[in-house]
Amino acid sequence: MAGKKQFDMATALDAAMIQFWRAGYADTSVDDLSRATGLNRSSIYSSLGDKDTLFVRCLERYTARYGGKYDAALSCAADRPLAAARAFFGITLDRIADPGVPDGCLVAQTVMAAPALSANVAAHAREAIGRQHARLRAALKAGRLHDEAADSYAAHLAAVNQSLAVMSRAGASAEQLRAIVDVTLDALARTLDASD
Repeated sequence: MAGKKQFDMATALDAAMIQFWRAGYADTSVDDLSRATGLNRSSIYSSLGDKDTLFVRCLERYTARYGGKYDAALSCAADRPLAAARAFFGITLDRIADPGVPDGCLVAQTVMAAPALSANVAAHAREAIGRQHARLRAALKAGRLHDEAADSYAAHLAAVNQSLAVMSRAGASAEQLRAIVDVTLDALARTLDASD
């Protein structure tokens, strides 16, 4: 029976997400999205929304996918806060090493491009960074750090995590990235030992 060509929404969103991740919001055109998804321009607009709407959907998809993994990694923070932080960074290092996804981090590159973004897209990127800070802060508090230390280390760990993505795009090796994580974890371990 003839009719509209069917497509899988999840596959189309993943293809668009990879396109935005690889090229960035500003350097991705609707024609690029059409090539990536296999959908024509009118199908993109009618099914996925305009470029801003589609980007926000992709950013939400990205943060949900990796946010769930970060939550799982940090779930042991009450009993083993250092192991939780190590597992948290492990999620990022595994993503960076995955040849099936672009280098870097969609959230980090979006935040860095904020001046070129619509207010809505920039706000969603800032919210994603805020959720990561809140996730880390809650885990560190569960790991018995007092409020001020938990807040400071959450900001530090979030910054290091985002810098790993930037450094990977700049060509840092896996060994260099692990060394950055090790320095951060050594400092956290000393603070956790002092708080016991």
